Amino acid sequence: MVRSRIALFGGTFDPIHLGHATVAAAAAKQIQTEKVIFVPAKCSPLKGFAPHADDADRLRMIELTLADHETFLVSDCELHRPAPSYTLETVRHFKKEYGPETTVHWLLGADSINDLVHWYGIEALIDECTVTTMQRAGYRTPDFDQFESVWGAERVGKLKRNVVQTPLLDISSTEIRKRLCAGGNVAGMLHPDVIEYVNERGLYRETPAGTD
Repeated sequence: MVRSRIALFGGTFDPIHLGHATVAAAAAKQIQTEKVIFVPAKCSPLKGFAPHADDADRLRMIELTLADHETFLVSDCELHRPAPSYTLETVRHFKKEYGPETTVHWLLGADSINDLVHWYGIEALIDECTVTTMQRAGYRTPDFDQFESVWGAERVGKLKRNVVQTPLLDISSTEIRKRLCAGGNVAGMLHPDVIEYVNERGLYRETPAGTD
């Protein structure tokens, strides 16, 4: 019997911004999770470049951002693994830690749906956890039917049943890095304590590259 529910939210979080926390909170409320665990990746297999801030800095910025949220946690499990980070391994890690009475959700941005076919062990991932797509308000529902011939009707049906609506926020880590590099204002985009930390550490002052 399932008695609890957790959500895992993975990403490079380079840096984590207020939009990340906002959409995670909206998703958690809808799927009624006891915890949301943020899981920073050492290096995404699909992005092809390493994060700009190092592991310790990204982890600390997440901790500062989540300090206001009692049910939000951060895990460094992927940072201790050799790159690249695979979501399936992370899900299995938490399933083992929390046991069979806990349902594990993986929170996924709707803009990543088309990349799913390239994910390592994607069919096993859909089978072993609940991939929960976060759809931005005002955007069209993702086209999961395109994958039916690849993954089968049952998996596609499971994906369709697990779509949650999240606020539309025009914030990206890429834009934040560009502003910081140019000495611009990022108030309202990052937690105030993160802004202070970034300035103290002199992060993102070099020319940014890559997108996320």
